[in-house]
Amino acid sequence: MKKIQNSEKAEILLEALPYIQKYTGKIIVIKYGGNAMINDELKNDVMRDLVLLNQVGVKVVLVHGGGPEINETLNRMHIESKFVNGLRKTDGETMEVVQMVLAGKVNKNLVNLIQNLNGKAVGLCGIDGHLFEAEMKDKELGYVGEITKVNVEPIIDLLNAGYIPVVSTVACDSNGNVYNVNADIAASKLASELKAASFILMTDVKGILKDPKDDATLIREINVSDIKQLVKEGVISGGMIPKTECCYEAIRRGVGRVFVIDGREPHSILVEVLSDEGVGTMFY
Repeated sequence: MKKIQNSEKAEILLEALPYIQKYTGKIIVIKYGGNAMINDELKNDVMRDLVLLNQVGVKVVLVHGGGPEINETLNRMHIESKFVNGLRKTDGETMEVVQMVLAGKVNKNLVNLIQNLNGKAVGLCGIDGHLFEAEMKDKELGYVGEITKVNVEPIIDLLNAGYIPVVSTVACDSNGNVYNVNADIAASKLASELKAASFILMTDVKGILKDPKDDATLIREINVSDIKQLVKEGVISGGMIPKTECCYEAIRRGVGRVFVIDGREPHSILVEVLSDEGVGTMFY
């Protein structure tokens, strides 16, 4: 490994300074998922990034899913996964497993990892403090929810006390029913309600590419007014369409900037937030 000279180290730190000043005291919401959530080394890198940002005064909120963990647990319990038009059908038994895995195992493991890195974290799910209220999206899908209300008070209280809120995307309704909600949408709505300075979506791609097979064609900045045309041209397609819809909604509802970044890149959050170049696509 090439040794970095002291002058180069100083340049890196100085480049980060205006960004630290820009984001100190501001809120950044990060949707965490994909390979960065499965690979232990990448997971550790992400948590270290969050702790560093928190230590320099950035108010960080982490929102996570946990699809692979849910699938693994369902398989172990011999509960068959059923899908309707690509969406998981969630009956009462499946919802119990989703709640157990997301709000329990996955959430608390992330909190524990942050605290082992000398960070301060508290785990929440959408049921806590009625953070996410939802209603049934489609009877055919079962307990899959559509968010109807976001209560940011518990998040703001934790941020003001210096904690990193770690949020799992389980929601409830006024009758006590519990729902599984889409993590991208939940993170986007939370970022909007918090009027976050930035919303970062971690994915398993470089960002928005003109040619999906060529990483060199990364589009670094996109005005949200151009999204429809990019979808029409096929530049934005497949699973990236709903993600960009989340980006559009976040910008429309007051989030400063939205980034789609490659979670497979070590320390991609730090590079995106604290450097001139960044690593993904910025929506504005």
